[in-house]
Amino acid sequence: MKTKHLCLLGLLFFLLSYLLFSKVLPDFNIPIDLPHLFNIIGACLLLSFNDVFSKNRLNSIASFITSLGVVAHIGLCTIDFIMFSFGNDDLAKAELSNHINNSPFILYPFIIVGPSLLFIGLSLHALRFIKTNAINSIMVFLSSVAIGFSFFILKNGVYMLLSCLIFVLGLGFLLFRKEEKLIR
Repeated sequence: MKTKHLCLLGLLFFLLSYLLFSKVLPDFNIPIDLPHLFNIIGACLLLSFNDVFSKNRLNSIASFITSLGVVAHIGLCTIDFIMFSFGNDDLAKAELSNHINNSPFILYPFIIVGPSLLFIGLSLHALRFIKTNAINSIMVFLSSVAIGFSFFILKNGVYMLLSCLIFVLGLGFLLFRKEEKLIR
């Protein structure tokens, strides 16, 4: 399987996770946390973006930040899997949430700052194409900000889903952009 196909598969899983997070679809009442499972698979596959674009200094920085963001997504999803395992035990969920909120070494890298690094890293990858594919680059950058805004400020799943859709489309268009050929 080509690296571009892994990227595309990662974008698909990521979008599916946000579709389930948004609660647009009815609850399936299944004994597995599908949104977080799709999210962790998607995030891991999005690591492929570190290899798909040509290397330069910005790409190296973007690759490092994207990798940190994937690690943080894995940690966040692990925490959410544990929360899901409590089922309807709201007291246990509240106790774990309180413990996490009082542990800055968990809260910041895996809940607040860390997962955002995935979006920042992928936006930096997209920034490389601002001169040649400005619309797609801007789509990725603005939608990554909108995802964070909709999650932290608005707490609106539908807005978060629409932002993720634009983010995925922008990265997908950049992934399959037409290569410019140099005429010498």
